[in-house]
Amino acid sequence: MEHAEFNNDLLEFLSRSPTPWHAVRNMTDKLDAAGFTALDERDEWHLEPGCGYYTVRNGSALVAFQTGHRDPGDAGIRMVGAHTDSPCLKVKPNPELRRNGCLALGVEVYGGALLNPWFDRDLSLAGRVTYRNEAGKVLDTLVDFHKAIAFIPSLAIHLDREANNNRSINKQTDLPPVLMQMEEGEETNFHGLLKTQIEIDNPAAGIEKILAYELNFYDSQTASVVGLNDEFIASARLDNLLSCHIGLQALLDASGQEPALLVCNDHEEVGSVSAEGAQGPFLASVLDRWCGTEKRNRVIARSMMISADNAHGIHPNYADRHDENHGPLLNKGPVIKVNHNQRYATNSRSAALYRHISDELGLASQTFVVRSDMGCGSTIGPLTAANLGITTLDIGVAQWGMHSIREIAGADDGHTLYRVLRQFMQYPHLSD
Repeated sequence: MEHAEFNNDLLEFLSRSPTPWHAVRNMTDKLDAAGFTALDERDEWHLEPGCGYYTVRNGSALVAFQTGHRDPGDAGIRMVGAHTDSPCLKVKPNPELRRNGCLALGVEVYGGALLNPWFDRDLSLAGRVTYRNEAGKVLDTLVDFHKAIAFIPSLAIHLDREANNNRSINKQTDLPPVLMQMEEGEETNFHGLLKTQIEIDNPAAGIEKILAYELNFYDSQTASVVGLNDEFIASARLDNLLSCHIGLQALLDASGQEPALLVCNDHEEVGSVSAEGAQGPFLASVLDRWCGTEKRNRVIARSMMISADNAHGIHPNYADRHDENHGPLLNKGPVIKVNHNQRYATNSRSAALYRHISDELGLASQTFVVRSDMGCGSTIGPLTAANLGITTLDIGVAQWGMHSIREIAGADDGHTLYRVLRQFMQYPHLSD
């Protein structure tokens, strides 16, 4: 895939994926179009050599794989991992807050969100809703309001003269988004608004009662190319839908000769402890069904995982927050992430293989090591390495504003990482 086409597809994917459920649906649409076969975890699987398959758990996590033309016990499996979730504001189960003629919604902060940028943004709402229809059947549906329907107004500086020096955010009281004005005595409720929106999108839904939902607010501004020379991509959820898109496109465009796999877990931003998180059994169960439980250990010993999750690019205004020799620059290549305390799973072998493939393609790479006097984040890499016992590399595209409502990455780096991962997924000498 050429650079311009890759970025156009990326921008569309980011804008159409406001939640993990939407992201997975968009990925499965691409897999279906490419001829991959959907597998239900409840069914018996019959896998054939040289074919593509995928399975989804909870609607928010996905494993897709090419069985290849070589036995994975001999060839190993080339694995890429990413995650579908991003920090955000999730709607509480009983959210209505009626205050001074306005309806606001109570929210819970999901993950380590950078909260200040959520103020004074045009917010929309999307997610999954479970309901009972008029025939008494319980069903799931995705909902997206698409347009800006809410905002969190800042308190004017006239009412808080220390705002620019010392304003903290109370997650309980300061963050409820304002949805609408209400007349005194008006009984508008959130379930009613939600039912109306679902029926606009799906007039045949026939909703009798909404039973539960998982919804989050998101920035309604779409992804775009920015910068005087179009050097940057600006979007919500670059961490980590950018890596999901890269991994998926690499799998789709690889030759299919070698066994290869993409896993996109949910719940990375809150520790990955869930049925569909990297500390759960999802990936291991797929490998067992593909390779067999007894054979899996031989397969893993010949395999490698690349955990793709964005890296901290050096901020022009805060260069001192980086180690002086390990401050990655945007548009200067993907970033190999190293932490000897195992917050990243990279070791010398996994880093060497990536650099070798990158050198063969004539592409640049960089290295990130956190300052020795600062704490280090982590990824699904160490969790997957520990659960499976697989050699793992942590890598990612450099970005600014990580965990903000809108993040920035270099316009060249995603395509560079895609090219290396595509080659990795068809690399014939992985187990040598």
